[in-house]
Amino acid sequence: AGVLFRDRADRVLLVEPSYKPNWEIPGGAVETDESPWAAAAREGAEELGWNRPLGRLLVVDYVSPQDGRPEGVMFVFDGGVLDGPELGGMVFPGDEVRSAGFYTLEEAETKVKPLLADRIAAALEAARLGLTVLCEQGRPIV
Repeated sequence: AGVLFRDRADRVLLVEPSYKPNWEIPGGAVETDESPWAAAAREGAEELGWNRPLGRLLVVDYVSPQDGRPEGVMFVFDGGVLDGPELGGMVFPGDEVRSAGFYTLEEAETKVKPLLADRIAAALEAARLGLTVLCEQGRPIV
């Protein structure tokens, strides 16, 4: 479960994990007996030091088994639009995140895996249109 945070220029917040080369949106794995929205909120607190309410569901994405991982369902929630004062509250409480920043979709595509880039594009479109988008492998199902 992840969260799409944007700034007023419609750039996306990405985090640089300390344990892998590709950047991500804030979020992570759902734990046993934890809902996707609770996991996304918990991960935001763990990664960025924020305790912010989540907005609506933007994306549900079915991902087939790959790279030794089982199939999964990914959820992306709306974290809303952030401004300067909110960004000042960003801290990295653990050693999981090295840095974070806002990037255009084109810039994000160079930092994240292609599957996540597609999911981010779908989430941005869902946020703009006020929809929830169903995806498969990051691509909207028409």
